[in-house]
Order: sequence, then structure tokens, then C-alpha cells
Amino acid sequence: MTAHEASSSFSYKSKLWKYDVFLSFRGEDTRNGFTSHLYAALKDTGYQVFIDENDLKRGEEIKEELFRVIEDWCLDELVKIMECRCKLGRHVLPIFYHIDPSHVRKQDGDLAEAFQKHEKDIREEKDDKRREAKQERLKLWREALTKAANLSGHHLKIANNRCETKFIKKIIDENICEWLTSTNELHVAKHIVGIDSRIQDIISYLSSGGSNDVLMFEFKSFLADVRDATNKHDLVDLQKKLISDILKKKPEISCVDEGIGLIKQQFRHRKILVIVDNIDKQEQLDAVVGRHDWFGPGSRIIITTRDERLLLNVDRACQAKKMNEEEALELFSWHAFKNSCPNQGYLEVSEKVVSYCGGLPLALEVLGSLLIKRSLAEWESQLEKLRSYPDGNIVNRLRISFEGLDSSEKAIFLDISCFFIGKDKDFVTKVLDGCGFFASIGITVLRERCLVTVEGNKLNMHDLLRKMARVIISEKSLGHPGKWSRLWNRREVINVLRNKSGTEEVEGLALNFPDPWPRSSNMRSFCTEAFANMKKLRFLHLKYVQLNGEYKHLPKELIWLCWEGCPLKFKVHTR
Repeated sequence: MTAHEASSSFSYKSKLWKYDVFLSFRGEDTRNGFTSHLYAALKDTGYQVFIDENDLKRGEEIKEELFRVIEDWCLDELVKIMECRCKLGRHVLPIFYHIDPSHVRKQDGDLAEAFQKHEKDIREEKDDKRREAKQERLKLWREALTKAANLSGHHLKIANNRCETKFIKKIIDENICEWLTSTNELHVAKHIVGIDSRIQDIISYLSSGGSNDVLMFEFKSFLADVRDATNKHDLVDLQKKLISDILKKKPEISCVDEGIGLIKQQFRHRKILVIVDNIDKQEQLDAVVGRHDWFGPGSRIIITTRDERLLLNVDRACQAKKMNEEEALELFSWHAFKNSCPNQGYLEVSEKVVSYCGGLPLALEVLGSLLIKRSLAEWESQLEKLRSYPDGNIVNRLRISFEGLDSSEKAIFLDISCFFIGKDKDFVTKVLDGCGFFASIGITVLRERCLVTVEGNKLNMHDLLRKMARVIISEKSLGHPGKWSRLWNRREVINVLRNKSGTEEVEGLALNFPDPWPRSSNMRSFCTEAFANMKKLRFLHLKYVQLNGEYKHLPKELIWLCWEGCPLKFKVHTR
């Protein structure tokens, strides 16, 4: 503040209001100097800033329009600013530009002369009411100036050799960024359940470090669903989005290498937060966040992906934890009942749906939205349907990871889903290697992409992924299981074998009956001729099944035969 100007910044976070920062100042000498530089720096940081020269409509009285905007902010110049600070808890930052704050506090020096002129005008006022009003106004001015000068602000002296650019940077770093940390908040989810406990470790890690590490960032960018974005467009568009978010202007880039050069040149001295969501290829990372030294000290790069291998060079990796039953039920209830718990009479059926979803938020949201305001009978019917036909919206979202596999990885995934759940990984690897699938690396890729899990060296996968795999197998020939590549459902396998409808498309078949069977004559019996057309059959898993006929009908391509409770007699010869 000087005798000729007052510069203060006011911030407020609200979706209803247009501005983040209100700049109040006096004097044309700073309008095109310090104030304009501060305004530009705030805009470059991403804040919406009011300054009268940009927001006044042409043809309107400046003072009238300024007061109208101030009224929207509950401000009436400095008096209103301080009133809002006291009553509404708003932030006020005084900037003492080439003036001693003590002169403002005491209203001496140049300010004393200005107030003397006002006091003289008051004494010469003949109208008692107007004189009283002017006296009250002057009192409020003095009080406001004193209160403002007593605040912790910033002081730039004439003799101070510090560059104004650094001074403005200090203002933004130390005050504005702290007050406006939530500016341009990203949408997280309609119903946030179980988030806090899962992000605490991430927040703690991001907040740790040395003196160069920061909690607030000058610049930020959110690159949403990179996989989908790069499928629709190219990597250059991804780079343009990042650069535009940071520099607030559209760059001219003709190729990926040019974009990399611009990112390195412009970002290496800036503290930046970048969130790269859902990447699925290394080239995507290389194009936008290739190396640590592309960004200034204290920057943070957060990457989300379904492919664990893409995180090999990060400083730390965190795996998303599965929702527990309590969290899953709450999230489902928000979507199904618009409440944190199920409606009366729906608890048991809701628990069945939650169990079906296996803690997968996507499934809980989709099914909750599907079942909202439906009768209990409709819920039960939908559950029965899901046992045979998984919801298409869920399957299509889960399918994204599957589609990114190569042909042998896809085959391995489908084989595991149908025949090898709970089997020893090393054993399955040998069997699949016999099919020419390079299973050792293939299973590793599936695990890295969270399509299978390995616990105690046993293979497993989420139930909904297993259902998705079976949808993929059956969708090409719905209603004709004899044309499917893999047969696993007992009822459908029985029909195929009895009708001898199996084709050369069948690569694997499993038919298991419960045990024990007292006599082999009680076993389900099928003719070997049913296998005659299954020329590509690689896997055959039978349990308490009897085959009649000549075994020449079994295909020569058979790699793995598992026949539990085999009724055939055999002799063991020893030497």
C-alpha cells in the first residue's frame, strides 16, 4: 500500500462465484506495472482473477460497475474487504509496495496529508447529517487501514534490489497456493467409499522428502484415460494437452520428438503435479513423462495402469486394495438405495449381489444403478440371470485388459479361466508350453496386468474375470456350444457329447461329476465317436466319466488328458 494505492488480494473457493482472487489497488502507476505482473502470474498459475480493467463492460460507469462486482464478492473496497475477513473468514493479503507498513498503520507520512484534506472537508460541511456520515466514513477508513497494516503481508521497499518477479513468485508460493489448493478440483466419484484409507499411504509418500519437495504445486495437469485418448487420437495430442494445462496456451507441435523437446525445455524449472491415468503402453509414458529431470525439483508424477510392468522405473508402486464386505455393501447401497445401507427387506439380497461383485467397484456401481427402485422379485430374477449371463457393461469394461494381450496370452488366459483355476502354476506352465504358448512369460504378463493371481503357487482370478472369459468364448456362436473353443459347463458338455455336435473349433473340454461312485456302471457313459470331429482338442479333463467305443476317435493333437476315477482296468508292471 502507498498513499496513492492499496493492493490486496482476496480469495474465496466457491462453485457459485466466478473469481478465485480479487485484486484491489489504487493508482495508474501500478496498474501497468506491479499489479499487471501479479495479475499475469496468477492467471498463469491457473486462477480466475478479477481486475477492473478486464472485467468492466464498455460504456458503463467504472465506479458503478466496480462496486457491482465488489458487491458480488461481499466487498466494498478496503472497508468491505476487512469486514469480510472478520465476519466471513476470508483471506486478505496486504502488499506494501514502496511504503513502510507503519505509515499505513498510523496514517502518518504521506497518508497524514491526505487525511487532513478529508478532515478539512468534513469541517467545512454545513449539513449535519452529511458531516456525520463523512466522519463515520473517515473513521471506517482509518480502522480498515490499521487492521490491514497489522496483517502479515509482503513488503517491497524501494531500496530492495530483489526482482519484482521473484517477489510475486514468493506471494503466490507462500500464500495464494496455500489458500487455493483446491482450485479446479477433479471429479473423483459420485459416491466416495473407502477412499481415505487407500490414499493415505500415497499422500504420506508424496508429502515426504527433502527441502526441494513441496505439497503445493504451481502447475498441474490431469491426463484422463490415456489408453482411450491415444486410441482415438495420437501421442502428439496427449503432449498438447499436457503443455496446454501447464503453459495455458496451445502449443504448435508437429511430432512426438518436438513435443518431448518442448516439455523438457519448459518444465524442468517448474514444480508440477501430473496425473497420467490408465496408461497401457510404454510409448505413452515416454512421450509425456519420460525422465525425472524433465520436471523441476519437488514435482510429482502419478501414474495409474492395469499393467504392473509399466511401473518398473517409478520411485514407488502401490496396488489398489480390494474393497472389504462392509465397504462394498455401502457403495452398492448408495447406488441402489441412495443411502449408506440397504432398505428394509433388501439386506439379504443385497449381500448376495455384493458377494457376486467380489469387491469390484465397477460392478457394484453398475448393478446398483440397474436394480434401483425394482421389486424384490425383480432383484432375485436379476441375480439368477447374472449366474448365466454377466452384465454387458461390466464385461465390456473388464475386457479392456484382455484386448491388449497377444494371441498366445489370450489363449493362456482363456485356458486358465476354464481348466486351471486352483492348479499349480509350474504344472500348468508345462502343459501350456506343450501347446507352444510360451507360458512362463505369458502367465507373468497376465499377473502383471491383474488378470490372474498367483497365491501359494496356485493360479486364480476374480470371478467376474472368469465370467468375462467365458462370455468371450461363447459370444461368437451363441446357442451352439459345439462351435466354442472351450467347453466347461456340465450341461452343455453333456449335450455336445450326446448329440455328437462338437466341431474342430473345440480346443478344450472338461466334464466333471461328483464322487464317489460305487460302481463304474453308475458312471455317466458317452461314446468316443463324440470326439471324432474335435480335431484341435488339446485338453480333456474327465471325472467319473465312462467312455465307450474305440479310442482312435480321440484326436492326435491331445496334449493333456486328466481322467479322474477312470473305470478302465490296467496293470502295473515292475522290474
